[in-house]
Amino acid sequence: MKHFITIFALLGLAVSLLGEQQLFNGKTLEGWDGNPIHWSVEDGAIVGVNTKEKPTKGNTFLIWKGGNLSNFDLTLECKIDSGNSGIQYRSFIKPGDHDGWRIGGYQADFESGDKYSGICYGEAFRGILCLRGDRTILSRDESGKLVKSVEKIGETSKLGLAVKKSEWNTYRIVADGFRFEHFINGQKMCELIDEDVQERRTDGLLALQVHAGPPMKVYFRNIILH
Repeated sequence: MKHFITIFALLGLAVSLLGEQQLFNGKTLEGWDGNPIHWSVEDGAIVGVNTKEKPTKGNTFLIWKGGNLSNFDLTLECKIDSGNSGIQYRSFIKPGDHDGWRIGGYQADFESGDKYSGICYGEAFRGILCLRGDRTILSRDESGKLVKSVEKIGETSKLGLAVKKSEWNTYRIVADGFRFEHFINGQKMCELIDEDVQERRTDGLLALQVHAGPPMKVYFRNIILH
């Protein structure tokens, strides 16, 4: 009997491990695609930079090459020295003539400031979709105008206290159907319910952002897909 119990326990462990996928090997950018001017690996972390010497002409992204994601539970660790960044999901490569690293779609925002970390932003995709401390339902009225129905689930400034400045933070993104939730260090930051059938997305790319503008530096590690 003990023999069978051990086998079942090992099978259960194997299933549990198969349920998680580590997207970054901690050593190279294998499995990712981005402009090497702005993306590299340092001390076991993906590092994205924008510098005065080599600025990006627009927001640029490091794209995971593992395919499109639909429903998922993603956790990663991140920290930022300055500027603005974010994690793109259910996203798309923007149309037009460009370098191939321009992305649009849902974004879990992350910044060095005090206002935007945790929000859901639509990069080239309807703008700010859900602010920190809000549960927002997106829809369209009879004229086709985008409508935001907002319910408060927290105080923006208090939620911001959960974000550690210039230190590692644990960011979690949950996409389930058309409900999207963002958590930082275990604290729920926002919840978006996208009922905008005209533009909402069922799946898409995962990517990391380097923002155009002033010099910035952002770090990512332990990127785990559940």
